[in-house]
Amino acid sequence: MFNTVAVGTDGTETADKAVGVALDIAQRYQARLLIFSVYTPASLKQLEKEREQLPEEVQWTIHASRRVDAILGVALERARALGLQSEAVARQGEPAEVICELASEYNVDLLVIGNKGMNRRVLGSVPKSVCQHAPCSVVVAKTT
Repeated sequence: MFNTVAVGTDGTETADKAVGVALDIAQRYQARLLIFSVYTPASLKQLEKEREQLPEEVQWTIHASRRVDAILGVALERARALGLQSEAVARQGEPAEVICELASEYNVDLLVIGNKGMNRRVLGSVPKSVCQHAPCSVVVAKTT
């Protein structure tokens, strides 16, 4: 039924719970797992501050995508440890919009997101926006 399962993560504890749900579903259906992360690049000032705290010989390693690469790397390790075919995709932008775009672009059958922010009464809830605009079925994992 589900050939491609995707999950959005920002590396937080609640997002890790959503990743766990997606791993379980992908494993049960022997589905491909896509791990999405949407980011806003760090400011140049923040990057310079981080660079200054490192030894000179490794300062060049600090770049805008470093944090998102680490987040995706951890999730990929979890998926591969279960023997799942998996891929990580990072993209800059507004989280709900980009997650829906990626789900469409990768022909996702099921998208897993965490419920954090779901009960907000103001605009901007990522889970609500994803549920309203996703091009596929959505599972909202209880993460809070």
